[in-house]
Amino acid sequence: MLKTLREDVGAVMERDPAARSTLEVILTYSGLHAIWFYRVSHGLWNRKFYTLARMVSQFGRWLTGIEIHPGAKIGKGLFIDHGMGVVIGETCEIGDNVTLYQGVTLGGTGKEKGKRHPTIGNNVLIASGAKVLGSMTIGDNSKIGAGSVVLQEVPPNSTVVGIPGRIVIQDGIRVGQDLDQVNLPDPIGEVMRSMQREIDMLRQEVKQLKESRQSDEQY
Repeated sequence: MLKTLREDVGAVMERDPAARSTLEVILTYSGLHAIWFYRVSHGLWNRKFYTLARMVSQFGRWLTGIEIHPGAKIGKGLFIDHGMGVVIGETCEIGDNVTLYQGVTLGGTGKEKGKRHPTIGNNVLIASGAKVLGSMTIGDNSKIGAGSVVLQEVPPNSTVVGIPGRIVIQDGIRVGQDLDQVNLPDPIGEVMRSMQREIDMLRQEVKQLKESRQSDEQY
């Protein structure tokens, strides 16, 4: 248990440039507190103290704003940055060294039974406000862009953005635009711009036809 707690703190120190000391991290990081509440509630859940496990989980949610179901399976090194609004469902499975930002939902679609939440591979980063919904797998070393909605499988070493989520980089090869957490591609905006270009072309053609017709009528 102590080794696991040290690994949780180490994940914060390693991945958050704002973390100045171990004491500061232990006392002030709500994402870390939520993980520790989860560790306790998950132990109770595994011992079939389901109601008590949910009570501990709810108390942690009340204190941190982060909801982690005690039935979820979480590996070592999870880092929840800020974390307000993060939701992790009951049948969710999270690998090692995963990073979640605020507002991330790892949830279900409301249609499945049994395994209804996603499986997140190792070394995955899911950016602010992203929603990963349903029983699917996010492959190792993948990145989910801020605000994305992922409803289908994501292969390893991929970068996904948009609504619905689309792969823009896979195995280091650019499939679409490059991105970071701020400068994300806008698939809907691209479609609208394409439609506007076609409308402008049609307007120009209509204008030319009108001018040609007027010229013919004059003669």
